[in-house]
Amino acid sequence: MSGLKTLLLALVVLGPASVPARASDDLLRTFSVCAGRLSAQMEHQWLMQDPEAERTEQVRAAMLELVSLVGPDEATRAAALNIRVSAKHAQSLLLARATFNADAADAAWARRRAEDEIAACASLLLG
Repeated sequence: MSGLKTLLLALVVLGPASVPARASDDLLRTFSVCAGRLSAQMEHQWLMQDPEAERTEQVRAAMLELVSLVGPDEATRAAALNIRVSAKHAQSLLLARATFNADAADAAWARRRAEDEIAACASLLLG
């Protein structure tokens, strides 16, 4: 997580004024989507008693820190929450489809898709 600390320090030192508004909006959306997907992943892992749940919880916490850094005011926090809920729902549907699906090929597709989404989110964090 030392890479995350470096990123957080850079954002704090540079401040939000150094990031153009559009870039900040894109970061808020990206981090919010990942926080939502990671929330669904974590809950699914709890349900399945997967030992990876603790690691997912740590990654989710880091993502939530990033959301709060790029969305410091009330309006952006509300928008971020809406994005997180939608992404969480989408990931939950994929995970349910992968786990409780009678069609093996469709279940495998959903599993790969869910894993790819989580891997993309995890790749945003250094370390």
